[in-house]
Amino acid sequence: MKTYPRLSEMGVVNPEQIAKFSINSINYIDYLRLTYARPKGSLLPVRRTYEFPRVPKKPSGESAKGDAEVVMESNPALRDALQELQEIVGAKAAKHDTVAEMRDELRRLEEEFATRSENLQTLIDKLEKS
Repeated sequence: MKTYPRLSEMGVVNPEQIAKFSINSINYIDYLRLTYARPKGSLLPVRRTYEFPRVPKKPSGESAKGDAEVVMESNPALRDALQELQEIVGAKAAKHDTVAEMRDELRRLEEEFATRSENLQTLIDKLEKS
């Protein structure tokens, strides 16, 4: 199992159970909401929410002169957590896509086999009649 340092710092013990995540921003605070796919009968929470206050960004260049407007940017810890979450959820999506692709390939193979089998049965019937 791969380790996720930022998620571990946040207290996430089972990152492999994360099903999805969302982000909302209210009054310079970013809220990260994790939704877990817990096993049936689990007493652990299905959702957890984390708060990340936005941090002021220092203006650079010409905007640093005079009365520059303060710019707030997302917390670096949130950006790190998002990167780890995208890796987790992306791997699951890739696995899901692979499974869907394999099921589709199997369905096409079954259709082709059924068509060929039917064709062979028709040829056998013709040979038996002649």
